[in-house]
Amino acid sequence: MGLKIINDYDYFSMEIFIADTYQEMSSLAAQDLLSLMQERERPVLSPASGDSPTGLYREIVRRFQAREVDVSKWKFVSLDEWAGMNGSDEGSCRYYLNQQLFYPLQLSQDQIFFFDGKAYNLEAECERIERFIKEQDGIDVAVVGVGMNGHVGLNEPGVNPSLRSHIMNLDAVTKQVGQKYFKEQKQLTKGITLGLGNLMEARYIFLLISGAHKADIAQKVLQGPISEQLPASLLRHHPGLRVYMDREAATGLEER
Repeated sequence: MGLKIINDYDYFSMEIFIADTYQEMSSLAAQDLLSLMQERERPVLSPASGDSPTGLYREIVRRFQAREVDVSKWKFVSLDEWAGMNGSDEGSCRYYLNQQLFYPLQLSQDQIFFFDGKAYNLEAECERIERFIKEQDGIDVAVVGVGMNGHVGLNEPGVNPSLRSHIMNLDAVTKQVGQKYFKEQKQLTKGITLGLGNLMEARYIFLLISGAHKADIAQKVLQGPISEQLPASLLRHHPGLRVYMDREAATGLEER
């Protein structure tokens, strides 16, 4: 199906799986994720929204509908959300995940702990999510993508890597690219997100990168200098980082 590459850059090792197609990438990531989740009695997943993980979620849903997987004991915790939005807003992170994952998996509401970007007190929202993560003894798998500016979640360039759940001013690139999720122009200014402090404590991180348009940023994140200006590059410090790419996204990688 795909080619497994084990690389060691700057004394940090990570597993990179490169598949020929997006579908093969998604199937491989789904199989690995399900295997890890099944090791835990009450697993916790933090799923990203966006284009790259959509195929992964569809594969999980397919296996659920085929009765190949039981998600009744799974918990889901928010990765991020646009400030001022929640699941009632088309284009929000929660709306996307409702459509792609939560509704098809027939989850109960007590399985989902998600940032409410419309909450009166966003700081209290951060505290609520932190309490949940602590009560669950941490996140088992965080599924993330990488933005065109190197962000992960809504941790934007220059973010303090020690931050946990927090409110973030959005980078100009994120404001522009984020418009693709909406039918009408939206004024995107802030996000609420798990911090790198949370992600680095997850047992595993699945970083999914797909499409030729991500080839340049993928090379910088995976093979360039590790820097707060490229927040996703900081994930290379994590011993449980697994990178899943399709062939198009991997065209910029240098063989070493």
